[in-house]
Amino acid sequence: MKKENNNSTIIDVKNLTAGYKNTLILKDVSFSIQKGEIFIILGGSGCGKSTLLKILTGLLTPFSGTVLINGKDIYNGSSETRASVLKNIGVMFQNGALFGSMNLLENVKLPLITHTLLDTETMNLIAYMKLSLVGLKDASMLMPDQISGGMRKRAAIARAMALDPQVIFLDEPSAGLDPVTAAQLDKLILNLAENLGITFVMVTHELESIFDTGDRVIMLHRDEKGIIARGDPHGLKNNKDDKRVYTFFNRLAD
Repeated sequence: MKKENNNSTIIDVKNLTAGYKNTLILKDVSFSIQKGEIFIILGGSGCGKSTLLKILTGLLTPFSGTVLINGKDIYNGSSETRASVLKNIGVMFQNGALFGSMNLLENVKLPLITHTLLDTETMNLIAYMKLSLVGLKDASMLMPDQISGGMRKRAAIARAMALDPQVIFLDEPSAGLDPVTAAQLDKLILNLAENLGITFVMVTHELESIFDTGDRVIMLHRDEKGIIARGDPHGLKNNKDDKRVYTFFNRLAD
């Protein structure tokens, strides 16, 4: 059973318009994310999922609008405010983005080296603890090319947790995984959200993961340049008001 969310906003996006140079991707998008929930961003190819993720993680400045994380505007405030807010988030990129020349412990330790003044022994302990949380306590000395794709995803989540962030962003976490491994990863995400109170923001199109983990979703559409549906994924599955939404959630051919 999924945890109850505490109904306190941690991310608030207001009237967001964004794109690349002269290409408009998102127009006047607004939504909020609550602390402790698993929030999913979904939609077809070219709908703006990746663009939105880049904006939420500080990698792409929007044309207009605001992105508040813990009440602080990361694009219209000072550079110091933005840096302090972004240190309190973690990101797991689609392919894991582990450094092949480092073992798992060193990969997880890297954010601690970059952003803290902790001694080596303490950093090693923290990194080992994070690996233990994702079921990799016995793999800390292995290199990324020595482990499976599912283990690399787990290691990437451990690295995203290194600085104890309140929010972790996941980019297509189940991509490339077999159904059993994907289900195990979903279970891990659920457990971390429930036991540690981490807020997860997940970009995915994997329906099983959406139904198994998602508290709320927003569905983007390329033609609308924004949100065409939002709410409980199970409710959207049975909603026939918008054929595009019903088709997506029920895996129907157009």
